[in-house]
Amino acid sequence: MIDINMKKFVFIAASVFSGAMCLAQSSIPSDYRDDRTEGMSPQMSEFYAPQPAKVTPGAQAEAGAPSDAIVLFDGSNLDRWCSGNDGVPAGWSVNGDGTMTVVKEAGDIRTRDEFGDFQLHIEWRVPACIHGEGQARGNSGVFLQGRYEVQVLDNYENSTYVNGMAGSIYKQSVPLVNPCRKPGEWNVYDIIYTAPTFKEDGTFRTHPFVTVIFNGVLVQNHTMVLGTTEYIGFPTFGAHGKGPVTLQSHGDPSEPISFKNIWIRNL
Repeated sequence: MIDINMKKFVFIAASVFSGAMCLAQSSIPSDYRDDRTEGMSPQMSEFYAPQPAKVTPGAQAEAGAPSDAIVLFDGSNLDRWCSGNDGVPAGWSVNGDGTMTVVKEAGDIRTRDEFGDFQLHIEWRVPACIHGEGQARGNSGVFLQGRYEVQVLDNYENSTYVNGMAGSIYKQSVPLVNPCRKPGEWNVYDIIYTAPTFKEDGTFRTHPFVTVIFNGVLVQNHTMVLGTTEYIGFPTFGAHGKGPVTLQSHGDPSEPISFKNIWIRNL
């Protein structure tokens, strides 16, 4: 167990880190890039306590797309997707069971369409035979407008830094609880996203906000996103319009994960 002094330290450290990021964003022009992250290691922005409580999700049910949804993947092809790097056709594999699986050497994929405010449904599964630990265990991510990551990771009895576990806004917001299903079973994200607006100087007029329901359990409740979700250092920002949904090919050594039943509704 963590003693009360350690809990106070973690809370204060997290508060200072979050406050520093907010202050930096409000005072630095959008095209400004400095050396604030020089010499930083990834571990300097990772928090390991307190751990979100483990919650057993309810019975899983197939979720069909509503009538006004854009079906991004129905199991038959990747026509609505392209390479995240150069826009060529997406190089992930489409399987006979209606799923698609990451092909690591093909890199990230993104939707050909771009979106503002939306509701997104996506289902993902790590293999039952998954190996590795921590971040090297079924790592992927759902990038909203290509910039703001909701982490995908196997966190069923797999510990890592809490602001980098499944259901987190990566390196920013810890999920409220951990409802991750065991390897080999499907996990479901339902994501409500409110796009940011910007001032003339490129700073946020209103931040992005994200709500994440993970296997039927609320894990992000209208969470403010501070900026891009960086592996090292602080969030950055800059004015942008609509953007794609991007799925990450992380390249960790564990077996690649699969996705199915992806749809989106413009809001």
